[in-house]
Amino acid sequence: MDPAPHRDDDHLRVSDAEREQVVELLGQATTEGRLTLDEYADRATEAHQAKTRGELARLTADLPLTHPDPAGGALPAVSPAPLLSPLSTRGAGRTPVPSSASEPASTERMVAIFGDEIRKGHWLVPERVEARAIFGDCKIELQDAQLQHQVTTIEATAIFGAVTVYVPEGVDVRMSGTAAFGEKKIKLKTPPRPGAPVVQVVCNVIFGTVTVRPPKRKWW
Repeated sequence: MDPAPHRDDDHLRVSDAEREQVVELLGQATTEGRLTLDEYADRATEAHQAKTRGELARLTADLPLTHPDPAGGALPAVSPAPLLSPLSTRGAGRTPVPSSASEPASTERMVAIFGDEIRKGHWLVPERVEARAIFGDCKIELQDAQLQHQVTTIEATAIFGAVTVYVPEGVDVRMSGTAAFGEKKIKLKTPPRPGAPVVQVVCNVIFGTVTVRPPKRKWW
């Protein structure tokens, strides 16, 4: 890949929204056949680790871009999925919960590449959980965990893999994002209870699955 042309703002720090915008563009390029799955996995990982605009620009230098930005560069032709869009039927009709851009979110990251990654038991759930399953499985169990925030965001990326989130009945789950040659689904049967904590699952699926389901039944 040819290096991206130098820009005056290449040294500026990037936000999570800018990283996600680039990941969205990479995912679209993959579904169009412009990138292989291996290239997507490599670039998406680099995008999530990028610290400056120059690092992000290098990842999209050989892809079509539109909508020039005021700084003289270009922004991806796609818009990132809104984190709070209630796209699941369980979230229909409810008002999206606002997030605070002024407070930095605590984040826990899980990565499963050709393997399994499981988070379970009694644990304090941060405001944001990032789960990446590439030819692997990520399992996030919340039934014995403590949700510290009214809104918890789980960013689930599944590429030839699976991310499964176990949520107790009554929690308000909202799912958004994209699934190309894959599936995203909620298997909870009961409606959320009034004032329940919100778990918003933002999906990026390519030949994989993201599933929200009740906890496994115990037989003892």
